[in-house]
Amino acid sequence: MTVGEHVAYRLKDLRIHYNSGEGISQDARARELDVAANTISRWETGIHRPSVEDLEKFAHFFGVTLYSFFPAEGTESLDSDLLTLIRLAKNLDADDLTELIKYAEFRKARRMYEGKRRPKAASSQTFMSASMMCGIRRGVSLQSQKPLSESAIK
Repeated sequence: MTVGEHVAYRLKDLRIHYNSGEGISQDARARELDVAANTISRWETGIHRPSVEDLEKFAHFFGVTLYSFFPAEGTESLDSDLLTLIRLAKNLDADDLTELIKYAEFRKARRMYEGKRRPKAASSQTFMSASMMCGIRRGVSLQSQKPLSESAIK
């Protein structure tokens, strides 16, 4: 994502999520800035770039810093979906954030093994060897194949 695309994304994102997600229309925002409504649209789509003065007006209106319109160092390659996820994750409590991380790890692992057999924790041969060493297999004597008594399992 280029700097211009990031600025356009932030302008639209702030406008849409203004007032606890209620949003504000392009027309209303244009009246506040004393510009044409299609100018707001062009800024949000990246067709035109707002001036620094216009960005300062946006920053003041939305209560953010001027720097928030520009990508943080190292995030230039992040796409808008990932940026949205990051923005939404900032508002989660610790338990929800942990759950989100676990879900992301699950999805990543699932994608890795798509169309492949899942790795087994231990092979059945390993299990059988361990069972024979212990002399039992799921509560059944290996010699007689008869269920063991409750005391024999303990």
